Amino acid sequence: MLTNPSGLLLIDKAQDFTSNDVVAIARRVLHTKCIGHSGTLDPMATGLLILLVERSATRLQEKFLKLPKVYRAELTLGAETDSWDVQGTVLHTEQVPPLTLEQIQAAAQTLTGTVRQQIPPVSAKKINGRKMYDLAREGTPVQDRFNSIEIFEWKDISFNGTDKITFTLHCSCGTYVRSLGLMLARALGTTGHLTALRRLSIGGFSVENAFDGNKLKTTPREEIVKFLQEPVL
Repeated sequence: MLTNPSGLLLIDKAQDFTSNDVVAIARRVLHTKCIGHSGTLDPMATGLLILLVERSATRLQEKFLKLPKVYRAELTLGAETDSWDVQGTVLHTEQVPPLTLEQIQAAAQTLTGTVRQQIPPVSAKKINGRKMYDLAREGTPVQDRFNSIEIFEWKDISFNGTDKITFTLHCSCGTYVRSLGLMLARALGTTGHLTALRRLSIGGFSVENAFDGNKLKTTPREEIVKFLQEPVL
């Protein structure tokens, strides 16, 4: 009989699930309450979520949270939402000026290195124990919050010639890609919001090796246990 399986479980999170949803499903399937994760993914986002199963893994949570990450994102110019992504309500629109790929690449370069970013008002960041998205839903005014992060590289930038930019972002922990997308849009003389986001890697762990999150509910426990890895950084 399988008892107390432990280690890392790499999950390819599906869209419209919260990170806590995935943790809750894994707890039921693996018959344990001792599961954490290595960094939140927004509900709209897909991609790599590392679950830390049992004490041998959860005790390393802080180290996993600090690992750098790589994302692939799509930014739609011309409309800003309250959440800075496609799941929010449009606050206002702005004209998109004529742009070239070279201009976009140059703007991205200005957002490389140490960057001071605004934390999205609709986020899981806590203020006095309350998550910012809960305060936003209540209409409670919240002072803008900022943090400093490292953007190591923007790469594989493409532009459809009108209003959509796709890019891969290699960044430090604490980065809100929604915030970087809005900053890029503003640097280009307009506004925008993310319409797609996928996390490709966390440190040396790749989504290519992850278990399909859509199958987590229906896969037998003994099969999922086979995907557990040693919690080695």
